[in-house]
This record gives sequence, C-alpha cells and structure tokens, in this order.
Amino acid sequence: MNFKRAFQIIIGYSYIMLKNLDFLSSTRIPIFMGNFRNSMNILLVEDDQRISSFLLKGLSEAGYTMTLADSGEKAREILHTYDFDIILMDIMLPGLDGMQLTQIIRFKGNYTPILVLSALNSPDDKIKMLDLGADDYLSKPFHFEELISRIKALTRRNKLSYQKEDNQLSCGNITVDTDLHKVTQNDKEIEFSPTEYKLFTFLMENKNKVLSRTQILHNVWGIDFDSSTNVVDVYISYVRNKIDESEQKIIHTVKGTGYLIKD
Repeated sequence: MNFKRAFQIIIGYSYIMLKNLDFLSSTRIPIFMGNFRNSMNILLVEDDQRISSFLLKGLSEAGYTMTLADSGEKAREILHTYDFDIILMDIMLPGLDGMQLTQIIRFKGNYTPILVLSALNSPDDKIKMLDLGADDYLSKPFHFEELISRIKALTRRNKLSYQKEDNQLSCGNITVDTDLHKVTQNDKEIEFSPTEYKLFTFLMENKNKVLSRTQILHNVWGIDFDSSTNVVDVYISYVRNKIDESEQKIIHTVKGTGYLIKD
C-alpha cells in the first residue's frame, strides 16, 4: 500500500481541493486562513497539494490562522517577514529540504517550535531532525486528532517557557539563559547541540528533582519515541563531556531510575 492510499484510509476521504492553490502558494504573500477563534498563527511547509489542502482546511476550521509554503525556499522567504507560533514541516521538500530549512531557522536564532510531519519514520530520521532543532516529530500517515494534540502540547510547553519570571537558570557555576539559549560555566559559553541544550535545560528546570528516563524521553524527544532506546544515556554522556565537573558534580545518576541536577 503506498503512502497516499494509507493516508487516505486514516484521515478519511475528506480532502477538499482549494481552488487556485498553485497560484496562491507560489506568491510571496502567504495564504492566511482561519475563523479567528484561535490567535495562533501556524506556518505549514508541505509540497504535497492533497495533504496541504486537508491540513489547511482542518486546522483553519479548528481555529488556527494558517499560512502555506510549498517549498523550503518559500518558507524561508515567509519567515524573513512574518512571525509564527508553530511551524509544521515536511522533510522531503523540493530544493531546500526540511533538514536544511531547520538548520537555517535555528542558525538565525529563530526558536519557533517546529513539528515535523514526515513519511520518514526510522529512529535515525527522527533523531537527526531533533538534533537539528526540531521540537517534535509525527510520522505520516497520522490521525488528525493526534496532530491537534501535538500542537496543543507544543503550545503549552512554549507558553510555560515565556511565563517564567526569570530567564536565568543556575546551578553552581553554570547558568542557562533561556532567552538567548545560552549555557555558560564560569562565564565561558558551552557549545551544546539543540538536543543537548533541550536536555540540559529540562534537567535545570527540574533541579533537585529526580527525572526518570521516560520523563526525559517524553519532554526532550517527543511522546512517541521508543522508550527502550538508550538515547537518554548517550546524550547525558555528551552533556557531561562538555561540562567541567572537576569542582562540583552537577548531573547525578539515580540507579535504576534516571538523573537529576542538584546544587
């Protein structure tokens, strides 16, 4: 069974083709859709017209204001001018693909949450995109209700980060600036990958609290990640190797449970 057929089965035969979609998606001015029950603006980066039609209609009916880019290049142009609350992104795009686009977005200091929607569903594909800076990953085909739930979860997570009164997290001689996405130790910056930063920040936000591997997986790598993987332990070792713990041990292992950061 090919992907398009499988996707039809899961979401039903409710695709509605938008008139003049080719013309609208080719212009630099974004397509804005929505009934304005929800103030969230979402950028959809998807080149498959049938999928984008369904998502534009469904999400606009759910109250989101939608903008479509049918290529990575068009998405980059739109992001240069407009701000969004969430980016929904395919990987296999013409020209500039989703991996390259994610790198560009993060390199420019844009930390808008990115939810990947892709038919590539191997663990390696997921790990690579998350390492590049994506916040969540949903494999095609998917249920529309799950997509809505993922969007809401990312929204809650992002709102919590903005609601913090203090943008500084500290433990011993280490400080995390959550506005600048910068980690320093003794005033010297530590170069973390996006995933290492997310992992370390999650530990710092829960300082003096034991976090299980499952909790870490769900919060850093997404709720559908294989809980039998050792990716948490691997990335803990990456982080430890970049932190100087000669003066004070920062990350502690709780045998059989998980990890914690404590003063």
